[in-house]
Amino acid sequence: MAPPVQAEQPARSAIEDTAALGSFLDGVMRAHMAELDIPAAAIVVVKDDRILYLKGYGHANLELGTRVDPATSLFHIGSTGKLFTWTAVMQLVEQGKLDLDTDVNHYLKTFQLPNTFPEPITLRHLMTHTAGFQEGFIGYYVGNDSAHIRSIEETLRYHIPARVRPPGQLASYSNYGAALAGLIIEQVSGEQFAEYIERHIYEPLGIRYATFREPLPAALRSHAVIGYARENGAFVPKPFEIDGGFVPAGGTVMSAGDMARFMIAHLNDGRYGAASILRPETARLMHTRAFAHDPRLPGMALGFIEDQVNGTHVIGHDGDSPYFHVEMFLVPAQKVGLFVAYQGDGGVRAREGLKRVFFDRYFPESDTTPPQAAAQSSATKYAGSYRFIRMNYTDLDKVLFLFALQPINVSVRPGNRLLVTGGLEPDWAPAQFASVGENLFRQVDGPMRLAFREDSSGRVTRLFSSPTVATERVPWYEAPSLWYPILAAAGMVLLSVLIGFVYRRGDIKAMPVHERRAALLSVATASWLFLAVIAAVAVVAAYQMSILERVPFPLKIILAMPLVFVGLTAMMIVTSVRVWRRRYWTLGRRIHFGLVTLAACSLVWFFYQWNVLGWQFG
Repeated sequence: MAPPVQAEQPARSAIEDTAALGSFLDGVMRAHMAELDIPAAAIVVVKDDRILYLKGYGHANLELGTRVDPATSLFHIGSTGKLFTWTAVMQLVEQGKLDLDTDVNHYLKTFQLPNTFPEPITLRHLMTHTAGFQEGFIGYYVGNDSAHIRSIEETLRYHIPARVRPPGQLASYSNYGAALAGLIIEQVSGEQFAEYIERHIYEPLGIRYATFREPLPAALRSHAVIGYARENGAFVPKPFEIDGGFVPAGGTVMSAGDMARFMIAHLNDGRYGAASILRPETARLMHTRAFAHDPRLPGMALGFIEDQVNGTHVIGHDGDSPYFHVEMFLVPAQKVGLFVAYQGDGGVRAREGLKRVFFDRYFPESDTTPPQAAAQSSATKYAGSYRFIRMNYTDLDKVLFLFALQPINVSVRPGNRLLVTGGLEPDWAPAQFASVGENLFRQVDGPMRLAFREDSSGRVTRLFSSPTVATERVPWYEAPSLWYPILAAAGMVLLSVLIGFVYRRGDIKAMPVHERRAALLSVATASWLFLAVIAAVAVVAAYQMSILERVPFPLKIILAMPLVFVGLTAMMIVTSVRVWRRRYWTLGRRIHFGLVTLAACSLVWFFYQWNVLGWQFG
């Protein structure tokens, strides 16, 4: 039988066939918008010094019927805006005003980072996300209330995240680190951050439809793409995001047409037409790998994130905000760049699909060698649960990661293949991986690679897949598989107390005083817990995202409730001893009282382990 006919892949130069490129991209964009319910989008492709394709889709404002204009419509580009911050840093480096390897405390005028470790944090660490900060956001991150906009300096001075690991060792994506770089730009240049970007990047490149200013300047408001969310079958407009002190980390809006200018400048070593924003050697340094968890995986350049797609080297940065999702990447060897912005939740899937089909068409796979079975006698040393280290360890935020940051689980399949499941990331899981090298695995039916790292004793402690976030083995005492059953069991035991009280109130009233007090104490302990849970849910529902912007007073009151619960639990322990010594009630009821005490103790452990006792804010 003759082999099936393979569709001929276009040569790489085929991308310059703008008619074919436009037809291809237009089809992909329209299909994604219809399939994924995307109300607005814009895309631009550049090569060398020119735009190959630029188009807008959908409506910037559904109520007014305003169509997206790719040259002027402003999309919130989220963390892609960090590339402007990092470019500004490199401008000051080439001027001799900043040094990549000097302690950043040298540049900070109003506060200092703590000297937690002997090694200082440098700009190189900030640009590669290896400063060693923990993650945090409650009370000082993004919001939508322009009345509460705080300066970069004020935000960062009062909310310094704990340094939880030495710098330069592991990457953990940090918005605080990028915002800190923005503050350093201000304090070294003497210009406000947004003003600096306008004068030294926007103006030389001729960028007019972009800003880091908050709230949005009046002259640009009519160009803003409205953020919509689908509610009850209809698109509902949402407030404009305010990033406040974190604006250098991604609080910017921009048109696709103006992003093209920035991409062209970086593809041409800092030059756009007659203008230049970086010297060629500075631009090349910025695009060169500066850190990687494993040399066989993509790593970090100075601000740009590396990728390897179909064997092609790529640098770029995506961006996400509540209602917008964007992707920007450059193929330096071919001087090709693509930027796409979507409004709507479907943008996450759309950008992934677009990138995949774009590379399959114009930069097809060059390495099709299938992975082989593991050379090791056993792959069991890799098995276990791993969590991303982009989390909080010392503040109230930590409890949110218990529920939001599910572990990645690695198990062994026949042939020493690894099965990777679980986790909100990575989005390619579940998948099977086969060994392609020492501590290196490749996806059996895809391009992903995993690398593992061993400690000095030979125990595997790290799993790497992303250039910007490392993982660690989940400690047994913080595993969701431990805490979910504990919380469920404790909740059921305490709920049984309340149910019993409803049906046996008469029995309790007839008890001797000391027995009645013990029974009522258990009722009070259970009631207090459920009251605290209900109050917490009500406050979160009422304030929603504004909790990220500032800590509401009701939340501070609620955080006193676990402290009261600790007191009630202490009384339960003392009373439980008395119940058993004096043989209150029947044996079954004494056992139940003991279980209630144990449930209360487990919840106190939970409050302590996950920083819910007191007011532990970053």
